[in-house]
Amino acid sequence: MSRMQFKSVLLAAVGFLLVALPCAAFAQNQSPFMTGATSLESNILAWMTPIAIILVMALGAMAMANRISWGWCIAAILGIAIVFGAPQIVTWVQGMFGV
Repeated sequence: MSRMQFKSVLLAAVGFLLVALPCAAFAQNQSPFMTGATSLESNILAWMTPIAIILVMALGAMAMANRISWGWCIAAILGIAIVFGAPQIVTWVQGMFGV
């Protein structure tokens, strides 16, 4: 690599870093509370995903054995919808009250 090519590559790398650094600084604009709440939300969803899968499997096995009531099915569907739809529900309620 010639000296001129090295300078141009170095100049391009420095230019890229100067453009990318302000983006990294703006990425830290969230409050610590929101960061913790987002982390808690992702942890709860990570725990609830296998639990919901096992619940649906158990409901299916109970339905095959003809030992299930419709109340359990409806409760399971509502619970899964509330757990996994919580971020959208919160956004919807905040929009209703202008928060």
